[in-house]
Amino acid sequence: MPKILKIILLIERSRAFDREMLQGIVQYSNIHGPWLFYIEPEAYRNDREQTYKWIKGLNADGIIAHTWEADIVKMITKLGLPTIINGKAKPTLRTFARVADQVAIGRMASKYFLERGFKHFAYCGFDDMLWSQHRGKYFSKVVAESGFETHFYRQPKAKHLRTTAKEQKNIAKWLRALPKPVAVMTCNDDRSVDVLVACKIANIEVPREVAILGVDNDELVCELSHPQLSSIALSIKRVGYETAKLLDKLLRGRKLAENEKEVHIFPLHIVTRQSTDIMAIEDQQVEEAVNFIREHSRKILQVNDVARAVGLSRRALEQRFRRALARSVHEEIKYNRVNQMANMLIGTNLSLSQIARLLGYPNASNISRYFKQQRRISPSDYRKKVGPK
Repeated sequence: MPKILKIILLIERSRAFDREMLQGIVQYSNIHGPWLFYIEPEAYRNDREQTYKWIKGLNADGIIAHTWEADIVKMITKLGLPTIINGKAKPTLRTFARVADQVAIGRMASKYFLERGFKHFAYCGFDDMLWSQHRGKYFSKVVAESGFETHFYRQPKAKHLRTTAKEQKNIAKWLRALPKPVAVMTCNDDRSVDVLVACKIANIEVPREVAILGVDNDELVCELSHPQLSSIALSIKRVGYETAKLLDKLLRGRKLAENEKEVHIFPLHIVTRQSTDIMAIEDQQVEEAVNFIREHSRKILQVNDVARAVGLSRRALEQRFRRALARSVHEEIKYNRVNQMANMLIGTNLSLSQIARLLGYPNASNISRYFKQQRRISPSDYRKKVGPK
């Protein structure tokens, strides 16, 4: 009987990122293990000497940690076990960096708001965090390419003015001065909460005046808020899976190649909740047309179907649609069909042919072509990159 390896997990469980990472680790173990996991007792969190003694007493085979704390990294390294540490900015022999695709995250957020007809945009992040700066940079880049400006919230220079309560008041003042309705991207879900509280301080309606979109899709944070917060879901489970895969290599006595020391995080899709559940389109019948297309995105639609649904001639709808959104009705139909397909590729193990049939196509060739035109990647490659294992 093969030996069951004992793996120590020094990973928090309080946040969605960590819990999803753990799910990915378990998924790898289920396929390639089994492994026996030990999770650091809560009582040891504030006593690293206790943690050290606990680890030494387990006679474990390897460690996976998620931390930036130098003292913990030093403690783990001293043990001499095969170890993967997720979180360090620069990977070393036993560690790797997780690298988020900030370009794709920023682009996804900007396109989401542009498709909803917004003409005013803003970004709220953390000025000292490079990843936050990059998300804002690429968000504003796509917005600028579409002919619009992005308003940035700037934090106070003095650290004592950056307490949560003081910052929320500053954000409220910033929001009051913005043109409305405005689409606000935040660097993460915690920052979305700050913006939401600031809206309440400023007596600003969400989403009618301010629409808020965060990143991470921490369901606990997003769904406990009122109104609930929309967010970009990331490929965190894949990070956990790849982390376990790297540890498995070390456990087998193999060295990690340089190109294996970065694990990339991709945006998967946007979970729309109440904070962005609005269309900023002045033409009511165009808004009705967009909603009709989205509600029927699993069916094969023709432009005439949409025109009949909103009581316009095809010509009139096309003209008004282009005037309001700078794209055709047909492009909107294809976009929503591809979104449905992407969600199925990520969220299910259905074959491409099965997905095509669910979307009303006799085979996968047409929708595969649409998908590649829009996403610049084939459906099969997309699934390999960000989909389930």
